[in-house]
This record gives sequence, C-alpha cells and structure tokens, in this order.
Amino acid sequence: MNEPNLLFECLTYQLQNFPLDDMLCAREANQWRKYSTQEVSKLVDQLSAGLLALGLNEGDRTDEGRDKIAILSANRPEWMLVDMAIQQIGAVSVPIYPTINPTELQFILQDAAVKLIFIGDETLAKKVAAIQRELPDLKNLFTFDQVPTTQHWRELLVDYTPVVQAQLTQQRRAITPNDLATILYTSGTTGTPKGVMLSHHNLLSNVFSSSLLLKEVGIQGKRALSFLPLNHAFERMATYCYFYCGTSIYYAESMDTIGENLRDVQPTLFTTVPRLLEKVYEGIIAKGSELTGIKRRLFFWALKLGERFDLNAPQSISYKLQLAVANRLVFSKWRDALGGQIRAIITGAAACQVRLLKIFGAAQLVVMEGYGLTEASPIISGNRHSDANRMFGTVGPPLNDVQVAFADDGEILCKGPNVMMGYYKRPDLTAETVIDGWLHTGDIGTLVDGKFLKITDRKKELFKTSGGKYVAPQPIENKMVESRWIEQIMVVGEGEKFVGALIVPAFQALQEWYTHQGKAYPDNATVIADESILALFTKEIDHYNAFFNHVEQVKKFALLPNEWTIEKGELTPTLKLKRKVIREKYKDQITGIYSS
Repeated sequence: MNEPNLLFECLTYQLQNFPLDDMLCAREANQWRKYSTQEVSKLVDQLSAGLLALGLNEGDRTDEGRDKIAILSANRPEWMLVDMAIQQIGAVSVPIYPTINPTELQFILQDAAVKLIFIGDETLAKKVAAIQRELPDLKNLFTFDQVPTTQHWRELLVDYTPVVQAQLTQQRRAITPNDLATILYTSGTTGTPKGVMLSHHNLLSNVFSSSLLLKEVGIQGKRALSFLPLNHAFERMATYCYFYCGTSIYYAESMDTIGENLRDVQPTLFTTVPRLLEKVYEGIIAKGSELTGIKRRLFFWALKLGERFDLNAPQSISYKLQLAVANRLVFSKWRDALGGQIRAIITGAAACQVRLLKIFGAAQLVVMEGYGLTEASPIISGNRHSDANRMFGTVGPPLNDVQVAFADDGEILCKGPNVMMGYYKRPDLTAETVIDGWLHTGDIGTLVDGKFLKITDRKKELFKTSGGKYVAPQPIENKMVESRWIEQIMVVGEGEKFVGALIVPAFQALQEWYTHQGKAYPDNATVIADESILALFTKEIDHYNAFFNHVEQVKKFALLPNEWTIEKGELTPTLKLKRKVIREKYKDQITGIYSS
C-alpha cells in the first residue's frame, strides 16, 4: 500500500511490506508469547467488529459526539490491539495511567463521558468498581486478565464474516485524517487534568518525522523493548514508529525486571526517561563499587575517561587509544548487561544529565535526547544518531516538518502538523495555548549554533527572590543530582532572601558510606539528622554551587527521609516533580530552612 493516511493503517503497512513473526511480544507463563503481524491484524479486525456489535459510534460523528473508550492498563500486546480496534470504528481512545489516583480517574471518565473501559487486571478493576456509581455513562467493562464478575476482552471477538468485513470497511472509509483519534489527559505538575485532542494527522505526521531518526539507527527487523507507559504520548507514538519501520516490540514484565528483560530480548533500542537511565547508571556504579584490586581501579579509570568524552570537540590520539582499551575491558560489559545489541537509547520528558550522556557515549551507547509535549503529538526536536547532528546539553534539531520560534521572553513556540486540535471541551485554554497556529510550550529555550534546541527552564517554574532576582530551578537541580549522594532535589526560594533546597539523599550510597566507616546503618530518619552526614551534604552542595551565580546558589537545605513517588502524588507519571504538592507536603521543612 501507499504511505498510511490514518494511524491504524501503520498495521496494514507493516503487514504488506515486512510482516513479522514477533510484532508484539509479552511474557506469559514464563515464556515469550509472540503475536505475528497477521495475528494482530486479525484480532484488531475482530475486536473492531465486536465494538460495532455493541452499538458503539453509531451516532454523532463530531469530536464531542464520538464515543469514548478508555484503556487503563500496564503495557501489554492487548493494549495496542484495543487502541487500533477503537480507531478503526471511528471512536476515540482515552488512555489512562494505571498509577492514577481515584479522584483523577473519576474526573477523566466523567469529563470524557467514557462508555466502555478496558482494564488490565483485578487490582485496576477494583479501582474502577469503587467509583462506578459516579459514572452513569460507563456501560461496559472488559479486562485483559481473567477477573471474576468482569467480562474478558476475548468475549468481544466476532467472527470475521463477509458481512462483518463490509460493515467495518464502511466504518474505515468514513474516517478522515483530521478526525479526532485520541484524548490524552495530562496530569501536569499542578491543576486539573486537561484533555489533549490529537487527530490521526497530528500523530501520523510525528510518526513519519520521528521515523527518519529511527531509520538512522537501523531498526527494521530488529527488536525494541517497551516499558514506558503506553498511555504517554511518547511511548505510544514510538510504538507506531516501530509498526511503520518493521520493528518487533517486546514488553518488559515490570520496572523491576528491565535489566533481565534487556539481557533476554537483546533489543536494538529502547525509549526511557532520564530518571530510569540514572537508575541503570547507579546500578552499574554499585556493581563497580563491589570490585576489588585491579578490576576496581580499571572500572573507575574508565569512568573518569568517560566523563571527559565530548563528541562535539576533537579528542587526542592518546585519549582515543585509552578509550579503546576502556571499551574492550570495561564498557563492553556495560553493553552486555543491556543485551549486547543496543545501538540507541532515546530519552525525553525531562533533562538528562550531560555527565551521563558523555559516559554512555564513551561506552558506545548512544543516547538520543529529544524534547516535546503531549500537545505536540509529542516530539518537537531530537538529537540524531550521527555525531554531526547530536550535541550534549541540547535536545537536538527540530523535526523536519516542525517550525520553532521564540517569544520575546524566550518561550519556545512550535508550529506544524503535529500541533494538537485543542483541549477537550476547553476552548478557553486552547485559545491561550495555540495562538495563530503557534503552540506556546511553556518552556524557555534558545537555539545553539542556529541548529540545536536547548531548554533552559520552565516558564512557570521561574521564581523571584525577595531581592527581585529571577531564579531558574531546573538547571540547578539537574546539576546537583550529578552527586552520588543526591537522589532527588527541589529548589525553593520564592519571595525569600536566598535559594534553598529540599533533598532526598541517595540512601543506598549512604549505607555504603556507613559500612566503609565501620558503622551500622540506622534508619533513614536518624541518618538525615547525623551531623557527619549533614557536613557531607554541605560540602557536596558547596562543590556544585561553584557552577552557579551567587543568587542561584543553594544556601541552606533540608534532608528528607523518604523518596518522592508517583503513588504518593509527588511525581507525575513521567517522574517530573509536582512542585505545588511537594511544597505543601513539606511546608514545615521549607519554613525551617528560612527560620533557622
């Protein structure tokens, strides 16, 4: 067939050009269950027919009138089967994070007037059941796992007779590229979730542009490991890139099994967020710290060598020779730990530490950092695989069909076929965000060398001290977390005399410190009050303060005993800080910073 015009046609495109035996794969009964392109195509058609048999999407075909169908599940093949089945009948999918709290879940299901929901497992089914009385529009629930009292998704499959085929063909033909395909509710760092409306054209334009970056890596016939939530625009769009490029997708069993799954699957690439990449790095460092003698010295020699790596500057012959030795003796083991076949790691959603980019680059693990937001379907720019089109500390050149400009205050503006249709039922917010076709991103940035986009801060996260000086917290936080002692940090100081910080220590590193000191590790609460630990952190903060102007330097800090999590509402599902929530939860500690 010709190039796809609708998002679900990426499946047909793969079927006709490079069908796979393992298009979608997941662990079932301790082995990989592989769905071929042919089987996926058949199941999607049967599911679409089943949805039509329920009477879905028979009425009003306006954006508001189209039937909304939610997906509440962890990543698995069924997730994508359902997504494409919904699209084929002209209905609208509403993906929801499985970690969502009940209040936000109820809001989304009510706001979108969801008629049917697909649920991953029994735990999530109970979460929906607890609020079902408040959801008069919700008529049907189907689960992917077998759950008592709830219909299983396979009960929807309809025999694909000629009559059914004709009915579905008619439905497909009625869909246009500019039709609403999905509503993605962004939890954001504050406020009520907003429903971002994306059309087939929005998403498909981003698939085509992003696929050019992936084709540089060489992914046709290769494998990708998927573990970022599919309801996030980044992973979902990447999935359709894999369909379009002929790449097999293997779903990690959980966040805890990523390392094992990488070694088993041996993927060519995976997408991630910086925090998870940091966790991988911390795991590598922990292993290196266990070494002794010459092996330990070699490990940390290679690490120091990696920190000097710079693809944008010439390296001496001596350095290159040393790096070759480090790759053979040390970094090769890193690559083996990630499956041995990785050619690229794609990261977004937040800033990645430059130090990590350098070290992974030195280890021949190319990290392609990109940038975007849900409202842009979602990619705006991305570092390429080639050295000439990759720059550390930037988010790469804009995609081919995306224009980037800057407002007077430095805010990044974006224009292109990827810009959203608008916010669902919120024309007021849409008018504030998209002006004359330009999407106002809320991020501050600049263009380096007239080519590479660099994000400097979030517009709404800038704050002013009592001295009238503006402070951008993100660059400070991004630098501070390079410390092996700092797990998480949030800079504070709005209206105050100086900049302060809430810090979650890297408790595993502190346990090692206690062991090295010949001391037993007490509990976290005792550790953060230990004068020797406070002195250690003071020295570390002073070291990193040297990278900033006087007004930006952290003068005082408070250590916290527990890590910030999604479950406790302190992080968004993409692991961004919910600053308003954290400020409120730790207001006493913040008061202590400025009263002592």
